[in-house]
Amino acid sequence: MSENVVVQSSEPRAVTAVLALVLALACGFIAANLYYAQPLTGLIGSALGLGPAQIGLLVTMTQIGYGLGLILFVPLGDLVENRSLAVGGVVVAMAALVVMALAQTVSVFLTATLIAGIACSTVQILLPFAAHFTTDADRGRVIGSLTSGLMLGIMLARPAASIVTYWAGWRAVFWLSAVVMGFVASALWLGMPRRQPTSTLSYFGILRSMPALLREVPILRRRAAYHAALYASFSMFWTAVALLLASAQFGLSQQGIALFALAGTGGVIIAPLAGTIADRGWTRPATGLAISAVLAAFVIALIGGELRSIALLVLAAVLIDAGLVINFVLSQRAIYGPKPASRSRIGGLFTAMFFTGGALGSALAAATLVAGGWELTCATGVVFAGAALALYAGEFVRSRS
Repeated sequence: MSENVVVQSSEPRAVTAVLALVLALACGFIAANLYYAQPLTGLIGSALGLGPAQIGLLVTMTQIGYGLGLILFVPLGDLVENRSLAVGGVVVAMAALVVMALAQTVSVFLTATLIAGIACSTVQILLPFAAHFTTDADRGRVIGSLTSGLMLGIMLARPAASIVTYWAGWRAVFWLSAVVMGFVASALWLGMPRRQPTSTLSYFGILRSMPALLREVPILRRRAAYHAALYASFSMFWTAVALLLASAQFGLSQQGIALFALAGTGGVIIAPLAGTIADRGWTRPATGLAISAVLAAFVIALIGGELRSIALLVLAAVLIDAGLVINFVLSQRAIYGPKPASRSRIGGLFTAMFFTGGALGSALAAATLVAGGWELTCATGVVFAGAALALYAGEFVRSRS
């Protein structure tokens, strides 16, 4: 299906350092909303009268909302003026967070959580927006900067929520985030240039075009497959390691686990370097290095568990984060190249696919830990990373034949 998408000629063709910082911070603060509730489920469930068997809904509803947003909201980036769309998404997230902070019943809280998840898919409006205002020569660097903010938001959300809750209660987490969303909306409105795509497709036409993009953009399918496997490993590690550290084997408190999570974020700082590597044309070897780092990390994590070594587990965490971030940046730069007019839809599809992998990893974390201990969890992580490496190697072999 053909379409014509153009951009106003008056728009700038580069992302300034200030705008890159604004977008990176916005990505981090928005994405963090998806993870604040995870360490607080027990407290929130108890306050709202939710039974132990239903506590998982507090996190699941956010994930469902985010998935819906990727499919139904993010594609609007190829149709609606991007600054207004992004700011509108952040304002909706702010309103949902206020409702979550005020909620006295489970139904109200879960509904607000679902809406917040949908609104937080705004991150996938900002990434293709930034890619649009960059040239091929520096697209990886800019995306790397935004990815640093995104991943720091994801990794710091849990410890931040735990610390705020310790001092001010769980409702303060959502009040504080709502205030931050107000600042983010203002910064985006003042800092983002307008981008008005014009398309011959309707909204439903945009949605119907998405399956065709999977067929027409092979690099999207490949990169999504690699990243889905790595994200499954990442999600499984971070879900299971918190349980491991809280067990009698390590006996860490929530504060100790929060400090561990902070130490593990060290791998995120490599994102801008990954972008520079991609801009220099080294995507293929860097992809192999990223996947291999995750594979090696689970071997180190296995040894760390057996030796009860926090240092080895931190090293594994840093390697997993670094490998995931490198592959994410490389993938983002690659998928936004072939069809500039369809970047929002492509970004939404890519994220939806690897998010599925992450959900699978999270689901397997506790199950493997119970069934076979930390050894089985690490072995499953090796399988996921090994699958990504096999897909990567197969692509390399085909390209030489």
